[in-house]
Amino acid sequence: MAETFPELKPAARILLGPGPCNVNPRVMKAMQSPVVGHLDPEFIKVMEDIKRMLRAVFRTSNEITFPVSGTGSAGMDAILANLIEDGDEVIVGVNGVFGTRIADSAERLGAKVIKVEAEWGRIIEPAQIEAALKGTHQPKLVAIVHAETSTGAHQSVEEISELAHRAGALMMLDTVTSLACVPVEIDKWKIDASYSCTQKGLSAPPGLAPTTFSTRAIETIRSRKTRCKSWYLDVGMIARYWGSDRVYHHTAPITMNYALYEALRVVLEEGLEARWARHRANAAALHAGLGAMGLKLAAQEGYRLPQLTTVEVPEGIDEAKVRAELLNGFDIEIAAGLGPLKGKVWRVGLIGESSQRSNVFLLLAALEQILAAMGYEFARGRALPSAEQSYVAA
Repeated sequence: MAETFPELKPAARILLGPGPCNVNPRVMKAMQSPVVGHLDPEFIKVMEDIKRMLRAVFRTSNEITFPVSGTGSAGMDAILANLIEDGDEVIVGVNGVFGTRIADSAERLGAKVIKVEAEWGRIIEPAQIEAALKGTHQPKLVAIVHAETSTGAHQSVEEISELAHRAGALMMLDTVTSLACVPVEIDKWKIDASYSCTQKGLSAPPGLAPTTFSTRAIETIRSRKTRCKSWYLDVGMIARYWGSDRVYHHTAPITMNYALYEALRVVLEEGLEARWARHRANAAALHAGLGAMGLKLAAQEGYRLPQLTTVEVPEGIDEAKVRAELLNGFDIEIAAGLGPLKGKVWRVGLIGESSQRSNVFLLLAALEQILAAMGYEFARGRALPSAEQSYVAA
């Protein structure tokens, strides 16, 4: 007798980790739209509108702005594979998992990588980048993570971009956890290449990596001495599919592009400034509630992301057990620490669709109950009033 498998019935979780976040119902509905061919005139119209909306969200006029067919990491590899040639000097800010990942990818592509490091949870200081640039012969690229998902650090960017350009280098920015959550100003900050994802600030399922390339970056790609080492991620080829030529390159994930289309509509209807303000208000309330419980924040003060909070685990508390209790008892997902922060912090995301006042109160109430049962001593009953007061004062 043939083995049978059950119908999919995943639990409805409240996703308060670093991503994915909860998906807007409008986006899920859009994914049920009929699938058409990837060169169908109706899909081409969707492609054009996606590009226009992505430019608005990235705050750029870059012509080459489109979603790479793959997750955010594919966007990272696409930019690096197209801009880097063997022996190029590449400076990478490393203060967490995702800076480390950029450095790893660049090294695999043949770059001479100069790592500029900071303690996890702290930002990369512009003076560190300036010193690294002075030590190079002909720097090709400076790459930095805007929102370090592993630590909750919010990196300042503009001064580093100016330093990179003054040295003749291109500037690359990872906006995976920042796009549509905090200000991202590609043109104002003179960013030459940036990539993001669909499952965080844009609140769609994972599967696409919005990317954008400046004119200067495209000129660099066109003047390469060697071909891009990745056929699939060759921007010169992909741009001909996403451009007016419509030259077949690969079969785009139609349904995921529907999702991105509707997600971008939701973002722009809310308005970027309003969306940024929502993330700030909910983070402030969460931080107030956590503080009332005696819990400490791990990221550098003054440079904390509103959409991703790292919370220090109190002494004597089993951090994994707390996460399990949240998941099993309340259907709330938060995440563990990574690297040197493993076992030391929780990562709490109030990202995109998950950044809701109701989620702030629900999480704080659940944490109070769980931590009290584990013997953690704190003044019970203060977290929710402190969060409410934060909203009132905003």
